[in-house]
Amino acid sequence: MSIKPELRSRIASMVESAPVVLFMKGNREAPQCGFSAQVVQILDGLVGTYQTFDVLRDAELRDGIKEFSDWPTIPQLYIKGEFQGGCDIVTEMYESGELHTALGVGRGDTKPPTIHISDAAAEAIRRAGQGDLHLVIDARFKYRMGFGPRQPGQVEAQSNGVTVLMSLDSARRANGLRIDAADTPQGPRISIDNPNEPQVGQIDARELKRLLDTGTPLELIDVRTPAERAQAAIAGAQLLDAALHARLERLPKDTRLVFHCHHGGRSQAAAQEFASLGFSNVSNLVGGIDAWSQTIDPSVPRY
Repeated sequence: MSIKPELRSRIASMVESAPVVLFMKGNREAPQCGFSAQVVQILDGLVGTYQTFDVLRDAELRDGIKEFSDWPTIPQLYIKGEFQGGCDIVTEMYESGELHTALGVGRGDTKPPTIHISDAAAEAIRRAGQGDLHLVIDARFKYRMGFGPRQPGQVEAQSNGVTVLMSLDSARRANGLRIDAADTPQGPRISIDNPNEPQVGQIDARELKRLLDTGTPLELIDVRTPAERAQAAIAGAQLLDAALHARLERLPKDTRLVFHCHHGGRSQAAAQEFASLGFSNVSNLVGGIDAWSQTIDPSVPRY
């Protein structure tokens, strides 16, 4: 059955909505099938941001994307508008380095990173499990640790009697990393200090107003939901959607970016994401729009 012209046009717009687009079951934070989860894990290790579309929420899309790409399964990956393949092909591309090239990211090298594990952390790790520790550092500098069998191609690092295994992509983000542990009522709490994490500046409401009043070039980005924005907004702020995300990614890496949300938590995460993409002048509005309402413009409603 041929795809309807209006559906073909809609899918084409989705494919072009971001440089990297994944049609999957579920979403990035909660994949709903093993194949989608595998591709998400690969992409998370390589790029800080990409667009996903959940085919489980749209039966027309689920069938239409298969006709559009002439590919029978989900997930499906597009890079710069070009169809790459499903889970098996994406995995093969990752292992061969072709995916790195398509995404414009380096593979790193096989030199083991220097890491430091404190006595307390080493003891906690030894008590927690048997065997080697696996460490994942994705492109957003989110961390996952666990125990499991050694995988081909992993990089090995040693510290304080602990063996840590990482992929090439995690290893290139790990040099100088420090792992420590502190006792809490719930047991040891592991902490990670990584000097490679992109740095995000903090800006208060008064400084942001000064920049806006003086016409300093910047992009003010609102990462809240459309419903929140309907309640209250800072003049000149742009709501972060797929189109804005794609436009921002194309800007020079020294562009000043200022992110805000309600209180500062979500915008901190968004700012870190763009810093991980190579932007060097990224700030988060401390206290979010709530601080703006209290210190700068009381006509902006609080909620």
